[in-house]
Amino acid sequence: MLGSLRDLLPIILVIGFFQAFVLQQPIPGFMDIIIGTLFIVLGLTFFIYGLEMGLFPIGESMANAFARKGSVVWLLIFAFCLGFGTTVAEPALIAVAKEASEIAAVGGMILHTPESMRSYADGLRFTVAFSVGLAIVIGVLRILKGWSIQYMIMGGYILVVIMTALAPKEIIGIAYDSGGVTTSTITVPLVTALGVGLASSIKGRNPMTDGFGLIAFASLTPMIFVMAYGMII
Repeated sequence: MLGSLRDLLPIILVIGFFQAFVLQQPIPGFMDIIIGTLFIVLGLTFFIYGLEMGLFPIGESMANAFARKGSVVWLLIFAFCLGFGTTVAEPALIAVAKEASEIAAVGGMILHTPESMRSYADGLRFTVAFSVGLAIVIGVLRILKGWSIQYMIMGGYILVVIMTALAPKEIIGIAYDSGGVTTSTITVPLVTALGVGLASSIKGRNPMTDGFGLIAFASLTPMIFVMAYGMII
């Protein structure tokens, strides 16, 4: 808990400084904010403890088991399902998709009905989840084959720049934000553990240089797929 409080302290100091010396206004609902901050400290503490006890070990152990089993097909299926499942349940993505559907309805890009907005939000969520699943598959193949991550990432961002020039301007911001919200509380721990565990299990692979990088693919591919989604829809 002390570690969590230390991590949150810079945010608390910044907000307190600007509230007291720049805005020079009393903080509304001060006691509620104090209680909420305590809940954040507790939540962050339990979350990190849960990662260390549960998600990291299970991710690494499953990667080791798949490597020993020697079945590339099942490993890739597992990688896709892991990326898809963790992303479609990502709270940040759900929030962004819901907000995007409401703005699209207000802007007249889709019908302003609950069914149309729900369909748009679900389509956006599943597009992002599919892209992340595919990204994890590509990342796992990179670890297995020893491909260079630099050229793959550079090629991906060149494609992003090209698609940015072609995609409707209304979808570009959503596509860029989709790349960020996928790398959040649920996706990052499991995907990182998978990459490190897999690289540790394969002879000749370095967990430091080969085990990381899956998150970069998970951030890149949603931008491409969401812009394609916008061009189609």
